Amino acid sequence: MKSLIDSYKSDQESVYHTWFLHSTDRLKAFRTIRKGLMKVIKEIEEVTFGNDFKGSSLEMVVTAISEQKQVFEGAAHAFYWKPKLRIPDIYENLQNQQAFGRFLKACLDATSAEKVEEEILKLDGLNIKGLGPAVANILYFLHPTLFPPFNTAIINGFNLLFNQKLKLGSWEAYLKMRERIIQENEQNRSLLSKDLGAFAGLLYEIGSNRMIIENNADDYLNKVNEKIEKAKNRRSKEVKSDEIEENSHSEMQYHLARLGSSLGYKVWIARNDHKREWNGQKLGEFSIQNLNIFNFPPSVADTIALIDVLWLDQDENVIAGFEVEKSTSIYSGILRLSDLSLSIQGEACKFYLVAPEKREKEIKAQLLRPSIRSIDTQAISYLLFHDLRCDCDAMCKFGNDVTVLNKITKNV
Repeated sequence: MKSLIDSYKSDQESVYHTWFLHSTDRLKAFRTIRKGLMKVIKEIEEVTFGNDFKGSSLEMVVTAISEQKQVFEGAAHAFYWKPKLRIPDIYENLQNQQAFGRFLKACLDATSAEKVEEEILKLDGLNIKGLGPAVANILYFLHPTLFPPFNTAIINGFNLLFNQKLKLGSWEAYLKMRERIIQENEQNRSLLSKDLGAFAGLLYEIGSNRMIIENNADDYLNKVNEKIEKAKNRRSKEVKSDEIEENSHSEMQYHLARLGSSLGYKVWIARNDHKREWNGQKLGEFSIQNLNIFNFPPSVADTIALIDVLWLDQDENVIAGFEVEKSTSIYSGILRLSDLSLSIQGEACKFYLVAPEKREKEIKAQLLRPSIRSIDTQAISYLLFHDLRCDCDAMCKFGNDVTVLNKITKNV
């Protein structure tokens, strides 16, 4: 096992590096998903959830999950409403929907693995058609040290590695897999992480045929070799695409930091981005080193510290907050700005989404959703990459304060 884990960790294109270890979006997703689930539960309890997946609060949650790169690609499929099959049967069957809501609430509030297992068995006993262990992907983002994610590649990797024949759609199979994963992860804790996402990533790499092990070599070698080449090429393209996105993200943070500094504001760069570079400069060089502006609960303070750029006055009051949304959920960015807005309610502060031109329609659609417009926050505006890139120098030269952005700001 040690040599297998070492091989997994040494591959710079494995999900251990591209998703688990170095993805800021992964860290941001936990709070987004928890808050989104609270909305799902509330709507189910108030019987306002609706009878379709499309446009629902649940769609927002599973979209935030499926955006977590390779491991969760396709995670939303299990929740799509399939009218011909009448699955998953939580959209038109009110009793099943309410049972699902009770399950989510119990798991959200649970403080032990035993309580979540109890709720799983209770849900499984209801035999709700189409509502299988794909739900475990939600559980992972609630309890990452207790419940691993679950999909076809992960269970295939598990079966190959441990000579098992567990089935994809069975909660019983999921719980058996979980028990073995926890056991193996505990034995190899020093090599991986307490967070079960790291071990699940290893199984994903085996199950998606990026890693060949003894147990699948004889039967699948020819097929695997062909798939590996395709997977490597695809992964290389994905990694290159990620690099381009990360570069554009850093570029926008750089322009915002430079502009904020020229206007006389103190600047905060998201704590995980201080070492990123653009134009030969580390972004952290523009940033104050510590963000100590409010007495927030730790979870809220952690979320605000991950906001991409903040401008602060000399007394360190927030003047403006910016979320750069290159490819991640616009909804996630709105929630993070909403957290900040609600925390400093009543104070004069501007909030901006910063995104590529191709996402402008998506931004408008999200900001016009009734569920977003009902949030009691100050107005959120948006800026486009092109405008910020082209006009930054002029604004640095002629601007006096945050109102200089009004020339390029767009509102819905």
